[in-house]
Amino acid sequence: MEDQTTPLKDRKKPEKQQENNGLKSFAKYSGLGIQMIVIILITVWGGIKLDKLFALDTPVFTIILSLLGVFAAIYTAIKDFIR
Repeated sequence: MEDQTTPLKDRKKPEKQQENNGLKSFAKYSGLGIQMIVIILITVWGGIKLDKLFALDTPVFTIILSLLGVFAAIYTAIKDFIR
């Protein structure tokens, strides 16, 4: 049993609360990774569809939109990470 005179900041957190912090971090970062993958996949899919629509021999839209998707995913991740 802890002494009642110890300051609140020196007391240990209960085990359950420490486990919840780990689960919250896991959920936050796994959601961030899924969000990045979805952004990239949607932009690549859009590029493929545009290349087929315009019947281009070189995948110009796929390359451009996939690069924009990667940059958008990184921007979103950094924005969420700072917050």
